[in-house]
Amino acid sequence: MIRVAVAGALGRMGRVATAALQSTTGVIFAGGFARTAVPEEQIVDDLHALFERGEPDVLLDLTTYPSTLEISLQAVAHGVRPVVGATGWSASEREGLDRAARERGIGAMIVPNFSIGAILMMDFAAQAAPFFKSVEIVELHHERKKDAPSGTSRLTAERVSAAGGPASVPIHSVRMMGMLAHQEVLFGTEGEVLTIRHDSTSRESFVPGMLAAVHHVMGITGLQVGLDPSCFDKLSMTKAQP
Repeated sequence: MIRVAVAGALGRMGRVATAALQSTTGVIFAGGFARTAVPEEQIVDDLHALFERGEPDVLLDLTTYPSTLEISLQAVAHGVRPVVGATGWSASEREGLDRAARERGIGAMIVPNFSIGAILMMDFAAQAAPFFKSVEIVELHHERKKDAPSGTSRLTAERVSAAGGPASVPIHSVRMMGMLAHQEVLFGTEGEVLTIRHDSTSRESFVPGMLAAVHHVMGITGLQVGLDPSCFDKLSMTKAQP
């Protein structure tokens, strides 16, 4: 059984994550952290107290940048493996988290998108990259999303470039009411266009990948950015109870 605490437990995603942890085999909800304590729900407003009382193996960090920087590093300092859903981390900040995790001999993850469909979308885009002369990304999110471009689009662009695509991939960002999380990767060459699109229409779409990451981080050392299809076998361990 993996003991999992949630930072940002009173946010929209935190509520979804907490409910999933409380109804899923193989994991135990080890308490939450938020700006306001809710003792009857095991939610505290002191990170140190969360780590000491809950004794979590993993911290699911669903806060926002830049708060996530201190929260995740505090987790590592306590020997707790952070799984970070926040985007906005710079390359040097990622390196700092990787270094801290390796010094403690534990794993850490930054996952811009927990959706299984989004993970496959990025994988398919990397497969297509060598076959097309041009590629652009359009990412669309709800109006409350602070960062642009999104972490998912930036990670997609990195993977496309690494797979043989252009060194620089243009990204177009849309922030609009009525949307949640959507992305198109458009590939073009003479006479044809390939579009790879993914849409998340509810936050519940992030739960299977989130739980897979919780299991995956237990078996790695240092920082891993993003989930990939090799983590999918973890889904068999995260079946929600009826």
